[in-house]
Amino acid sequence: MPSETLDLFLELAAIPSPPGEERDVADVVARYLTDLGVDWDEDACGPAIGSSAGNLYCRLPGRREEGTALFLCAHLDTVPPDGPLRPVVEDGVVRNAGGTILGADNKSAVAVMLEAARRIVAENRPHAGVELVFTPKEEVGLLGASAFDHARLEAGVGYVFDQAAPIGGIILGAPSARRLDVRFHGRAAHAGMAPEEGRSAIAAAARAIADLRLGRLDDETTANVGTIQGGTARNIVPEWCSFVAEARSRDDAKLGELTQEMLDTFAFAASLSDCTVETEVHEQYRGYRFRPDDLPVRLAAEGLRRAGFEPRTGWSGGAADANAFNARGLACVNLANGMAEIHTPDEHIRVDDLEAMLEVTLAIVDAARHAADT
Repeated sequence: MPSETLDLFLELAAIPSPPGEERDVADVVARYLTDLGVDWDEDACGPAIGSSAGNLYCRLPGRREEGTALFLCAHLDTVPPDGPLRPVVEDGVVRNAGGTILGADNKSAVAVMLEAARRIVAENRPHAGVELVFTPKEEVGLLGASAFDHARLEAGVGYVFDQAAPIGGIILGAPSARRLDVRFHGRAAHAGMAPEEGRSAIAAAARAIADLRLGRLDDETTANVGTIQGGTARNIVPEWCSFVAEARSRDDAKLGELTQEMLDTFAFAASLSDCTVETEVHEQYRGYRFRPDDLPVRLAAEGLRRAGFEPRTGWSGGAADANAFNARGLACVNLANGMAEIHTPDEHIRVDDLEAMLEVTLAIVDAARHAADT
């Protein structure tokens, strides 16, 4: 049986859209919305965040006065592909034959939300309000969602489909995160003729990293060192070394304590090596937390049940555009949508899951018609 959702997803997945280069995908979304006959616009945030596209926004016609208005959000960018994009369907599963990512994260959600909009408009389905937002540069810090003018939204409840897990998963919370930019300064010297005159910034940084608590620290807290570089030549005692670390936790108090612990570790390692250290701490995004009886969670659970799925609640260790919306006082829940092994050459999604998420979306919209926005 032909699938418009699948056809749209295959079209989107074949278009490269690494962060900052979303223009071609944004144009497909814009064309689709135009063909639906709905009003849409694109904001001007693109140049400010380093993207070729801004946020696309539209409000579907036909709103009823009662019920809970919803917004749906998906991001247009993917992690950078390192090969050709040739999406294929094999045994009911969509994969990329080009040896790199598929881009189901998050183009599967883009396709589902657009097809849901088409069904709502074409079938004149009643709803309490449905708005769509498509964002650039999610993968590198939720930049599009953070730049979006949230005051434009009539809805105070929203959903993103950006959790790589079987359909039915409802994310109750995600962590806050801080990035730490660290640079050790030592003293250069000839490594063979006068090594005692040098102070190795790499050795100081290595000591600091070795003393850090990294990985999963508890069920809601993690830490990592992601990149490191330093020195100028093989035969020179390195006068500098820089690395980037991060700390995440769903508990803000733990995050503050962990950040300070890491800063203290850097300072101690520098003092032992007769080096100095510069650090900058940046908030990457703020976390959020829902209760199972909160309205957005209840609506999601009801929609999932209507579509034949048993809801499951859980927690995420990563961020999504939901973090940016929740930070601005909008209740936005992340739902699992069946994509798997994202950000890898084995990324895939089942055709049945694309169709199922369409039915879940329409069921949530229907459930919201009968729910008071409280």
